[in-house]
Amino acid sequence: MKTLPIRLTPGQDLREALEAAVRAQGFQAAFVLSGIGSLVDARIRFAGADEPLCICGDSEILSLCGTVGVGATGDAVLGHSHLHMAVAAATGEVFGGHVAPGCRVRTTAEVLLALLPEWAFKRDLDAATGYAELVVMVRDGT
Repeated sequence: MKTLPIRLTPGQDLREALEAAVRAQGFQAAFVLSGIGSLVDARIRFAGADEPLCICGDSEILSLCGTVGVGATGDAVLGHSHLHMAVAAATGEVFGGHVAPGCRVRTTAEVLLALLPEWAFKRDLDAATGYAELVVMVRDGT
């Protein structure tokens, strides 16, 4: 395991930037060990919901965790991430759930990733749950 501390800058999409950071290091799998920062219009999907909720305006990331998976170069779908976070709205109200695309960094996001050189993550439909669930593979695809 290799660690990678990063700082995301204003305007970056949280999910996309984390996946890009893992890809830029030449890895396909990572875990978020820690994450804090601020967002504008955070988008969180609650369990069982079809669409994310927008926490409009400024918010603070209180906690960020999950898996970051990127396919090998040339894959049709590169993102295989599953991230959760708790955010506090400007009112202090706290929300938590799945990180949806479109969470834009307001001033900063400070994230510590654990890069996993020998592993790859993908998601396949699980008949038991009805959702695309994590599949952990040795990096060569087995």
